[in-house]
Amino acid sequence: MITLEHVSRTFTARSGEVAALVDVSLQLPERELTMIYGPSGCGKTTLLFSIGGMLRPSSGVVRVADQDLYALSGGARAKFRAANIGFVFQMFHLVPYLNLLDNVLLSAGEDSAGDIREQAMALLDRLSLSHRAGHRPDQLSTGERQRTAIARATLRRPKVLLADEPTGNLDEENAAEVYNILQDYRDQGGTVLVVTHGSESKQYADRIIEMREGKITDNTAAATVS
Repeated sequence: MITLEHVSRTFTARSGEVAALVDVSLQLPERELTMIYGPSGCGKTTLLFSIGGMLRPSSGVVRVADQDLYALSGGARAKFRAANIGFVFQMFHLVPYLNLLDNVLLSAGEDSAGDIREQAMALLDRLSLSHRAGHRPDQLSTGERQRTAIARATLRRPKVLLADEPTGNLDEENAAEVYNILQDYRDQGGTVLVVTHGSESKQYADRIIEMREGKITDNTAAATVS
């Protein structure tokens, strides 16, 4: 589902060129929940954004669902991303003046009536949020806001779900709930990639990838994860 071939990414800083990714090659099959972890500044978020089609590598190839992302024009890449890739962020990025349901429907674009609204309400029901459909984000708990963000990201059933520190603002109970939701999405056929700075979430993963200084230092399948 996801293939990286010799991907590197450098940024220009006052001190000179900074290497965020260094010759990263990686293959991730469909229907797996993969955790990428490592310290701040190791390149994991840069890797996630490159896979998501939001950050062009300096060199190398990124393929998602057999599509070379950066061979596409900007407009074509945006359309591919909207159809195939969902994003969940630590800070939720909910629109404060919209209620929960309308926040979820943002991912539907102009197609926000009829069947898609019914699908959104069914999804909220599965996430125990239907009773909050008319509430604004500031009326929700932190855990409810993150579940709302997940609902928005998964409404269109994208093939790939990318999550950047999705439990960074949550307590242990809510974090476990979020990971259970991500596992359920994988069980329904999705491919899930989570970036986190800690290793406490290993128990939920099918694969653990560790990064240091822009490089993958370990890639361990579930059978050997303890």
